Amino acid sequence: MRIYKTFLFLTVTALFVLTVVLPGKGLCSVNPEVRNLVKGNNEFSLDLYSRLKETKGNLFFSPYSISTVLAMAYAGARGNTRQEMARVLRFPLNAEKLDQTYQQLQAHLKNIEGKGNVQLNIANAIWCQKGEKFLTSFLDTLDRYYQSGLHLVDFRSYPERVREFINSWVEKQTKNQIKDLIPKGVLNPLSRLVLTNAIYFKGKWSSEFEKSNTRPNRFFESKDKWTEVPLMYQQSKFRMIEFEKFKAIELPYVGNELSMIIFLPKKYDGLKEFESTINPETYSSWLLSLQSSPKIKVRVYLPKFKMTSQFSLSKQLQAMGMKSAFADADFSGMNGKRNLFLSSVIHKAFIDVNEEGTEAAAATGAVVSLTSAMPRPIPVFRADHPFLFMIQDNSTGSILFMGRVINPSSRN
Repeated sequence: MRIYKTFLFLTVTALFVLTVVLPGKGLCSVNPEVRNLVKGNNEFSLDLYSRLKETKGNLFFSPYSISTVLAMAYAGARGNTRQEMARVLRFPLNAEKLDQTYQQLQAHLKNIEGKGNVQLNIANAIWCQKGEKFLTSFLDTLDRYYQSGLHLVDFRSYPERVREFINSWVEKQTKNQIKDLIPKGVLNPLSRLVLTNAIYFKGKWSSEFEKSNTRPNRFFESKDKWTEVPLMYQQSKFRMIEFEKFKAIELPYVGNELSMIIFLPKKYDGLKEFESTINPETYSSWLLSLQSSPKIKVRVYLPKFKMTSQFSLSKQLQAMGMKSAFADADFSGMNGKRNLFLSSVIHKAFIDVNEEGTEAAAATGAVVSLTSAMPRPIPVFRADHPFLFMIQDNSTGSILFMGRVINPSSRN
């Protein structure tokens, strides 16, 4: 009979003004292990999105945060539990290589913040029951490769106090934007371990939107349903490409190391059809096309929006094939026993997009004219209806955040 519960919690906060990214501009300079890890993580991102897209309304999450905290749990998984997690998360089976590669990827992302162009704070932590014997090898792995701070707490006597303490840590790491990550009642005297990852992003557009150009405009949720929202505008050079049924654009942040990719269906009600076509193969193909396109002058219209999304991911992960981790689990790599299992995987994310980029409160080609030809009209990218977006690290192609906008005026 199981006595203990293991909790995994994911925290993500992103504040930014729309930007678009090209997937892996610098992949040639990234070592093969990191490239393979990013490829697997991105495939998991799209797999998970295919489950979350059934959620109504706006959607926002951090695949990087979710993958990282599950990688920390994976370090203690064994047997069938480990095999299922590897398949769902697209992990290689070489444990040490995986941990080393996560360490390299996180160091790369921290280096981006160190340059001072954007704020990109990533923090991991372990919350263990006082007196409980966890294997030194497990704790050392999380400390060495994930830089996870170890916190000894008393779930047995004070589960509510521990919940508040963990939530306070998350709130601090995300600049006060992710609050009450762990709801009341999730932790109890049988809880033994909580793993947390928090990621916070704040960046300014390389080309900012002038506030004086922002005007109230209609945003069409469908052909017959619209709401009035602040629509930002600018004309500048960006990479933009037009496909048969949608457009894609890249809007980089200052430093050009992070960007947001926006996929905009041509039809007002075309997002659902677009979501059914995106998968790892099509996504890679589209991004390569975008990456190879020249920068051109584009008239860009984007709505200002804020949103917070929260998910309990246990059902989605089980449906994807990670079943034993939540029932007949083998996490003996954590404490040498088979008495631990995952009870919750909780994720919360926040984003704020405005003219400058990201608010502090949180978390394209030359125009060529020929003397003998009429000038071509400047292309327009008008995001006045539902669209999908991602924020990526340009050098590795790693998807840090992913979401969609159905109604910019809705906070959820």
